[in-house]
Amino acid sequence: QLQLVESGGGSVQPGGSLRLSCAASGFSLDYYAVGWFRQVPGKEREGLSCISNSGGSDGSTYYADSVKGRFTISKDNAKKMVYLQMNSLKPEDTAVYYCALASVWGAGPLFDATEYAYWGQGTQVTVSS
Repeated sequence: QLQLVESGGGSVQPGGSLRLSCAASGFSLDYYAVGWFRQVPGKEREGLSCISNSGGSDGSTYYADSVKGRFTISKDNAKKMVYLQMNSLKPEDTAVYYCALASVWGAGPLFDATEYAYWGQGTQVTVSS
């Protein structure tokens, strides 16, 4: 069964940190680009960070300007895990966060949600004082 399950969301004060995890089952992460997105009600899903894939090997990491320097994406292919370390959180980071996999091989950022075929259920992140 192909499944992605996010965890690690919660409530944090501005300036705080959270680490999101995404557990993949039924996939070999070696052959997928991985991405993190977020969505707030009434807005489109926003691409935050991704790791490209070049046909069996990880490519480069990319970040949206809104999170560059604050968020770090990583993955452990052996454990089938994808992570998003989020530091210096701001109230505008409040959203539901999703991990996703895309069977797209090639260089360049992949922030178009329509390119991703597999999605987790999302985890809520709330940044508030």
